[in-house]
Amino acid sequence: MAAHLAATEYFDFTHPDIQAFSRKVSGSTPVEQAISIYYLVRDEIVYNPYTLKDGLPSLKASYCLQNNQAYCIPKAALMVAMCRLHGIPARLGLADVINHLSTPALIEWLGTDYFALHGYAEVWLNGQWVKATPVFNKELCARFNVEPLSFDGQHEAILQSATKDGSKHMEYVKYHGYFDEMPVEFIQETAAKVYPHFADIFATDNRMAR
Repeated sequence: MAAHLAATEYFDFTHPDIQAFSRKVSGSTPVEQAISIYYLVRDEIVYNPYTLKDGLPSLKASYCLQNNQAYCIPKAALMVAMCRLHGIPARLGLADVINHLSTPALIEWLGTDYFALHGYAEVWLNGQWVKATPVFNKELCARFNVEPLSFDGQHEAILQSATKDGSKHMEYVKYHGYFDEMPVEFIQETAAKVYPHFADIFATDNRMAR
């Protein structure tokens, strides 16, 4: 489990912003703490897919707290980092999805309705890996008539397939597995294929110090 507890370049829980944020975590058991972390990340960091434009720096867990907003991968990274900081093994999961509630403006900006590499966290609790998706904050869910995704530390929390009124919501197309560290090369390769007009922002030589 050592790899699932380590601070890394992208799961950077030694960052002072993450250290400060971690003081908000409540609970005395790993399950209680993981649940607390989930809701802190879900609702205190606004989901904003357009922050993708910031490229590699936007993948870091600390990016969420420096900007108070992020998309799915860094929000999942923040949950992973926070869990590791509290001694709870955690790793990043990635999947391809179709979000049937995506706005026309977002689809036009991305150039597709296919969302490659949607991020979620996997947390080791009570002897098993449990998926948790702390992505869509409750205000955003209310706007789209979606029940905010809950997490109880026992059951998988993956995004719902339908809204409250039965309309299609999230369709999981392909799972890519889990990662102990941010799979930067895989993300770069995927961006070049699925979002070719964004390939340059994820180029290593465009990395910005933060």
